[in-house]
Amino acid sequence: MVAAMPDDVLMFADTARSPELRHEIPTGIVDPFLYAERDGRRYAVLSQLDADGARAAAPGLEVLTPEELGQDELLGSGLSRHEVQLEVALIACRRLEIARAAVPPGFPLDVADYLRGAGIEVEVDRQAFVERRLVKNAAELAGIRRAQRAAEAGMRAAVELLRAAEPADGVVLLDGQPLTSERLKVDIEAAFAAHGAAVDEVLASHGPQTAVGHHMGSGPIAPGEPIVIDLWPADRATGCFSDMTRSFVVGDPGPELREWYALSREALERAVAATRPGVTGFELFKLVCDLFEEHGHPTQLSKKPGEVLRDGFFHGLGHGVGLEVHEEPSLGRTGSDPLRAGEVVALEPGLYRHGYGGCRIEDLVLVTEDGAEVLTDFPYELEVSSSYSTH
Repeated sequence: MVAAMPDDVLMFADTARSPELRHEIPTGIVDPFLYAERDGRRYAVLSQLDADGARAAAPGLEVLTPEELGQDELLGSGLSRHEVQLEVALIACRRLEIARAAVPPGFPLDVADYLRGAGIEVEVDRQAFVERRLVKNAAELAGIRRAQRAAEAGMRAAVELLRAAEPADGVVLLDGQPLTSERLKVDIEAAFAAHGAAVDEVLASHGPQTAVGHHMGSGPIAPGEPIVIDLWPADRATGCFSDMTRSFVVGDPGPELREWYALSREALERAVAATRPGVTGFELFKLVCDLFEEHGHPTQLSKKPGEVLRDGFFHGLGHGVGLEVHEEPSLGRTGSDPLRAGEVVALEPGLYRHGYGGCRIEDLVLVTEDGAEVLTDFPYELEVSSSYSTH
């Protein structure tokens, strides 16, 4: 018989890198600290540098200072800074009478070993921490919406460059120079910054690169080839992400790419229309796979076991978005859990051929009580010309 997971909770991290901890204390704290839940009360071991900000961000949070837990005496005994951190965490657990606690998957192994060595049980409960963050709170939704407006600003900046460019002698020229992925990224990132958002990477790929999944893109763009721009900036104030993708062509895309794009748009429309509480991610994924397979394109559901799919629809339909750009729920083969109102998901159907390229369209969607709200506000036109409107 499997033992029940403990009610008490421990985390040891900083809020900049731990989405689980940022969800509980929604403010930026760059140094790792101990967070605990015991008998319905929440505690954090924080220095004066971060204590006031944490209290303001998380009403009801009780702060334990390192000094009251014996930090000064421990430092005076010759222990290293890290050894003092471990001992202070142990003293805090003992003061709170925590003997057994659930921890997230990223809980540091050295901290776990130290606590276990002193008789405190820590047990990873991934699903419990996933459940905490599935339905977004008001502050997270506001942050996601702001991040999405930043993503749209970045996409508009890219489109303005593509509109101003001209096909000439096998390249796309902007002000007499070849337009490159790198040039697109400069203006995209500037637009993010102007909207209070930031990102570590920008995907602006073209040609065969667009069929290589997460190829970030590089080099000069050619006329008539697919251009895929996938943007996932994070709102600086909340740490919440957005995620959106559009595909473009400067020049004539040709009949094959036009067909793929039309099918991808239809797939997205069908997925959005079917999104509602109670439907599973797999059901949405299968709906899109069925459409693509009807038109002769392979998918993850039609391929043979063990086959590596490089053409057609070779990835899942999407994923949850929040304090991580890729989080639960899954909208693929493992998406067995019913969606709930308040979850935010990215839907991103696409079609590809290795060695040539492909297209993808991605919208951000909020699951509502009676259906879905599309959070993305950006047109879907494939061909970029001087008449292309981003509004």
